[in-house]
Amino acid sequence: MAAVDDSHLARDAALAADLVREAALLAARIRQEGLDVERKTSGSDIVTQADTAAERLIVQQLAAERPDDAIVGEEGTSRPGTSGRTWVIDPVDGTFNFSRGSDWWCTAIALHDEDDVLLGAVHHAASLRTWVGGPDLPSTCDGEPLAPLPDTPREARCAATYLHPPFFGSEVGEAFARALGQVGTLRMLGSGTMDTMAIASGQWDVLFQHSVADWDRLPGAAIIRGAGGESVVVAASGVEWTVSGAPAAVADVRAALLDR
Repeated sequence: MAAVDDSHLARDAALAADLVREAALLAARIRQEGLDVERKTSGSDIVTQADTAAERLIVQQLAAERPDDAIVGEEGTSRPGTSGRTWVIDPVDGTFNFSRGSDWWCTAIALHDEDDVLLGAVHHAASLRTWVGGPDLPSTCDGEPLAPLPDTPREARCAATYLHPPFFGSEVGEAFARALGQVGTLRMLGSGTMDTMAIASGQWDVLFQHSVADWDRLPGAAIIRGAGGESVVVAASGVEWTVSGAPAAVADVRAALLDR
C-alpha cells in the first residue's frame, strides 16, 4: 500500500465527520415529519425519502470538495473519478429500524483507494456521537481516542450478527452455527455499522455476517482497524463473510467458518 499523507488524511477525516453529522441530522428531521417507505427486495429491505435526501446531501458536498474522487452510494449514486479514490456512502444504515422508530441507525461513509480502505466516519443521531478512524488513523469518538479493544474470553464474548431466516437450514446456516460456538452470547439489532461502533467502543467483541455490501462493511471495518482490531472477508459455504472485531475473536470465528 502506498504511503498515506497524514495531513491529507486528516482533512479527509474532518470532511467525512462533517458529512455524516449533517446527513444524519437531516434524516432525523425528515423522520420527525413523516416517512414514505418503499420496499426494495424484501419486506425488511426498504428505502425512505430520508435515505435519498441524506445521500444527495453528501454527494453534493463531495462533488464540490473532492471533485476528482469517485462516489458510490447505497441509494444509487455512481459517479466515476480520476484520483483512484472512492467514497462509499450509507445514508441510513438500519433503515428498517429507522422506519420503525428505533434509534439503532446511523449515517456512515468510507473512503478507499485501489489498495485498501483509508477511513470511515459514522454519526449516531440519537446520541450525537461521531466516530472516525482508519488503518493509519487512530479511531476516535467525538475526538477522544478509543480504548484498546478488550480480549474477552470465548465464553464471555458477545457477537453482533444477522442471518436472514431463509438461510437457517442451509449450508450457510451451518457455518453460522459454527461461528456461534466461538462466542457466549449474540445480538441482532439491525444496523451492522452501529454494531461495529459498539465493538469499537468495547461493548461487544465481534461481528460476523455474510454478503455484506461495501457501504455496510467499509466504514465499520476502517474504524475497527483504527482501534487496533481486525476486519477480514472470509469465503465459506458459498458466500463471503465479513468478520470484524477484537483480533482473537476474529481469528476464532474465521477458523470456525472455514471448518467444514
